[in-house]
Amino acid sequence: MKTPPRLSARKATATPLCQADAGRSSGPIWASLEAELLSAAATGEDLHAGLTEVATVLRQRSGVAGVEWWRGTGHKSVFHLVLKEGSVGPRTAVPLGAAGALVLVGDVSARLISAVSRVGPVLHHRSIAEQLADEAERLARQNEALEDLVALVAHDVRSSLLSALGGDGPGENKMPALELVDSILEAVRADQSPRGVASVADCVRLAAADLGGVPADLVTSVGGDVPMPHAALRLVLRNLLRNAVAAGAKRIHIWARTLGDRTMLIVDNDGAKLGATECYATGTQLGLALCRRLVARCGGELQLRPRAVRGTRAMLVLSGVCE
Repeated sequence: MKTPPRLSARKATATPLCQADAGRSSGPIWASLEAELLSAAATGEDLHAGLTEVATVLRQRSGVAGVEWWRGTGHKSVFHLVLKEGSVGPRTAVPLGAAGALVLVGDVSARLISAVSRVGPVLHHRSIAEQLADEAERLARQNEALEDLVALVAHDVRSSLLSALGGDGPGENKMPALELVDSILEAVRADQSPRGVASVADCVRLAAADLGGVPADLVTSVGGDVPMPHAALRLVLRNLLRNAVAAGAKRIHIWARTLGDRTMLIVDNDGAKLGATECYATGTQLGLALCRRLVARCGGELQLRPRAVRGTRAMLVLSGVCE
């Protein structure tokens, strides 16, 4: 992280806009430049596009040697370079409020600094609006995650209560209840990490251990990592393994293939076909609907298909390539 140059306090140089700074026509010329800068700042699709247009106008119309855009990182006095065009030379920073600062490279006049400063309020408000939109999107994702957890609790608590009512002793269902709590906590942790990579072999091993072992021939022919957080992949694989066992699978094969910029992690089992059993909609762990939502928040998709001969294929389509 770097700190942008301080706003220069030196006097205006003798380099006028289009060589007309001291002439009678300088007023209309500067007014025209300010209008172009304001239009560029206001009409871009987003803040970055607007500032790119502003930089282009400055390079073409004001004769500056270069333009840089520095944006705040959320920490006081710490900025990072977002946009850089042109060459090096003396640098003068013009504050843009929440949008950061625009740095003009070369000898610039006070009139040019004033013209660029006129754009500051527009860029400031655009930056605030984008920050608010990002925050609203983040809150919407959190609300969606809470809805998922409510669905998980309602589904699994109901299953645990029904099981407890049918049991012979009051302590018989303590472990399922503890597993339910662990599942909810894991879902929260997984949802907090929408990005990352995970070792498929490690996640398969841990998912099988979570289930106390898998009473089936479990074959994994995937090496390296896939573009999905470890906690999320472990949780999804555990659910898929549990469902395969519940469907009577004797053999479970986990493999992967790459297609363009996507990785497909495939879990095949030879149990009952999808649609011929309710095993794929029940269980005391994260349900398939919640798995799909979790995978989607990681930028992927979970698909279920019946296999041609017997069993079900679960396919995680992820953005990115296996390492």
